[in-house]
Amino acid sequence: MSETNESLLVFPCDFPIKVMGKSHPDFQETIVAVIRRFDGDFDAARVETRPSSGGNYTGLTVTVRATSRVQLDDIYRALTGHPMVKVVL
Repeated sequence: MSETNESLLVFPCDFPIKVMGKSHPDFQETIVAVIRRFDGDFDAARVETRPSSGGNYTGLTVTVRATSRVQLDDIYRALTGHPMVKVVL
């Protein structure tokens, strides 16, 4: 990513991250735990949940208080590497 694109974000800022995975009773709780590793004050009320039409997958929109590009990159890496997660946008 070029430095020009990086400057589009002004930190700190609220940043929505979309996370999709197979439906599981602990999916949301697990994703919140991952986010809290990088944002200890993360409020689980800032998670929007949407099941897929067939109910096999769950989509979460997690709005984090981003403090840096490094923090966002770390969150994305942790989420994409998690076995319950299929897609992170």
